Amino acid sequence: MGFMDGLRAEFIDIIEWEEQSGSVLVHRFERHDNEIKNGAQLVVRPGQRAVFVNEGQIADSFGPGTHRLETKNLPILATLKGWKYGFDSPFKAEVYFINATEKLDRKWGTPSPGMLRDADFGVVRLRARGNYAYKVGTTEDMLSRFVGSRDEFGVDDVEGQLRTVIVSSFSDALGELKVPALDLLAKYDEIGDEMRRRLADAFEHLGLDLLSFRVENISVPEEVQKALDERASMGAVGDLNRYAKFQASKAMREAASNEGGMAGGMMGMMVAGQLGGAMGGVLQQNTAPSALCPKCGAAVPQGSRFCGGCGASLATP
Repeated sequence: MGFMDGLRAEFIDIIEWEEQSGSVLVHRFERHDNEIKNGAQLVVRPGQRAVFVNEGQIADSFGPGTHRLETKNLPILATLKGWKYGFDSPFKAEVYFINATEKLDRKWGTPSPGMLRDADFGVVRLRARGNYAYKVGTTEDMLSRFVGSRDEFGVDDVEGQLRTVIVSSFSDALGELKVPALDLLAKYDEIGDEMRRRLADAFEHLGLDLLSFRVENISVPEEVQKALDERASMGAVGDLNRYAKFQASKAMREAASNEGGMAGGMMGMMVAGQLGGAMGGVLQQNTAPSALCPKCGAAVPQGSRFCGGCGASLATP
């Protein structure tokens, strides 16, 4: 290589980042102490942002497109460099390419159960998981905390720290929200919104913009899950008196179809009557006056026309 070839190699006329990887957040353009010449082209691809840094200070930034580097589109750098009348000679500055795409569906979870003080169950151990989304911001913190003297900084370098911050904030949020363990399943959106509010500053401190935070599942202990199942069952049953009669009539039909025929059917009717009468008495909490059936002696509500136990008519002859 001749003298003129070596001289030309010292001046950079195209600045770009071609090999963009989804796992790389920040990439420093390899300048090798070479200078950027006046009129050089800056190529910023979709999903990228280019940032000029002069001696640790963020200067001008550029979005997607092809940009000709001149004094008029480098106003901050011109001020930092003291270019009062523009510049003609090459200059030195660091150029960082930021992967500006949103990082979606990033997973988080509690590595061990967290403790929740609950009014119904005392201290409850919970596990939780979900996802969040973020993107890299353009701040002094982004460069000072992420990059330093490194050429690249990726998701693996930051998401371990993010998960630690998330788990710590999640435990604090549950403690302050005071959501009962039995109501957690209905509060995922509210908990997610509170977490996003709490984590916004922590992400910004790391040079990131938190875009969303979601709770996908909160696993409760077995005894709490049983209580939830019982509550759901009670809601599904609704009117216990009608439910008991339905179950009894179902048993009657099944008995009638088995050996025993009519005898089984009559037994089912008796069971239905007894269950219905018993459940009705429980639900009414013994508030209605009752009388005794003259045939079987069962207690029946005052004014009933038939005995719920044996089916005998209670009408006065």
